[in-house]
Amino acid sequence: MTEEVGTDGARDAVLAHRDADGVLTLTFNRPERRNGWADDMYEAYYGRLTEAAADETVRAVVVTGAGSTFCPGADISRLGGLGEEDARLPHYPVDVPRRFPKPLIAAINGACAGVGLVQALFCHVRFAADTARFSTAFARRGLVAEYGIAWTLTRLVGSERALDLLLSARTFDAGEARELGLVSRVVPRAEVLDAAHAYARDLALHCSPRAMAVIARQVLEAQDSTFDEALQASYRHVDRFIGSADLREGVASYLERRAPRFAPLGPFPD
Repeated sequence: MTEEVGTDGARDAVLAHRDADGVLTLTFNRPERRNGWADDMYEAYYGRLTEAAADETVRAVVVTGAGSTFCPGADISRLGGLGEEDARLPHYPVDVPRRFPKPLIAAINGACAGVGLVQALFCHVRFAADTARFSTAFARRGLVAEYGIAWTLTRLVGSERALDLLLSARTFDAGEARELGLVSRVVPRAEVLDAAHAYARDLALHCSPRAMAVIARQVLEAQDSTFDEALQASYRHVDRFIGSADLREGVASYLERRAPRFAPLGPFPD
């Protein structure tokens, strides 16, 4: 059973469907433009994510693209104005996807480049179709690394590999993306969305929303902390979970050999 969630007006740039297990699928929906990124897609996608973060019925989100591409970067037909001397790059609030408190899973079904790659790298886990192709693209369009991708990419693959991908803006395939650590799974194209859904559904049904939100924050913050800082943060978080309803339910469900019944995320954990 699936439920279509709000598809009026500009929001049609990103379709939303929620299933009975709490998995929300967001689909970049401009196949006639190969899902090229533009203001309407940004507004729809970031709006959908903001709503999903606050919606207690949503426990995990899968992001994919309509048609044969994921998002190959900016919509070229809308880039002309950026060549003018007084033009400015839109400053999107990237913390919306970067600090999203629920599992955010990319099902990369085709071309993924430029700002599309930026969005994919904000996801917690990435599945790629075996036919998918990737590129940073920026240098070949006369642009520099956008939206913090120099930081994100370096922490995923290391400085030299990040420089290779950014300086050359070369195209690479899903196999190399997995070897580099940009995606964790490569599956046949016809199976990529189902595989991402199955993974997201497992998290939605068996993992504590509150624990997952804190874990995602721990990993993000640990990238800029020392080990001792991460250790002290882990003590603080664990102290809050010891004796909690989530821990009691996790232990009880394991001992009783049943699926857990964790409460929704509710207000974001501090």
